[in-house]
Amino acid sequence: MKITYWSDFACPYCYIGNSRLKRAINDLNLDVEFDIRAFELDQNAPKDVKSTTVERFAIKYGLSIEDARKQVAQISGLGRDEGIDFKYESTLYTNTRDAHRLMKLAQDKYPENVEKLARLLFDAYFVENLKLADKEVLLKIALDAGLDENQINDVLNSNLYNSQVEEDEDIALSGGIHGVPFYLFDNKYSIPGALSYDDFKSVLSQIVAENEVDDDKDADSCADGVCKIWNLNG
Repeated sequence: MKITYWSDFACPYCYIGNSRLKRAINDLNLDVEFDIRAFELDQNAPKDVKSTTVERFAIKYGLSIEDARKQVAQISGLGRDEGIDFKYESTLYTNTRDAHRLMKLAQDKYPENVEKLARLLFDAYFVENLKLADKEVLLKIALDAGLDENQINDVLNSNLYNSQVEEDEDIALSGGIHGVPFYLFDNKYSIPGALSYDDFKSVLSQIVAENEVDDDKDADSCADGVCKIWNLNG
């Protein structure tokens, strides 16, 4: 099974959703190939911290600071439920373009290190509360993931892989993807959002079962390479 997913390293539900999904995959003993695609929540995010997470959350959703803090705490709780030392309130929000470009380097030159790099980037933001626009931070993360220092610096000091990041985002937008995480299973079944562990497990089981039948059965429910699963609870 191939799972393509769009995410941002500053997206809490991307980290939480990926953790739930991978638990379900492991419990079902599935052989899965992941294809990580870039999606910046804010392409114009600053290179340095301009506001707190709670302040941004309050403005974005029209909440009071108190209500925003409660919701941010609830999201952190979901992360901790996954065994992650999730500290969303104290995250330092900055631009994530360079982090995505390093991911493209890994996908291009170090495919065996891609998953490790993704985990380290998420941990850096949500656990260690580091700035993902800081080149020194990114250099250390990429080195820890097993990438070559010269190639890392070549990326960080240039526009290398910029077009690949933009291509991922263009594909997402042209396909009607306006939020992340967004999952595409076997280039046929689309799932927007971070499902629960049980729902991911149910979806995966259903896809495995449907892949065993004639593809023509569902031909009329597909368009532009994406099919919807309508009866996930049935």
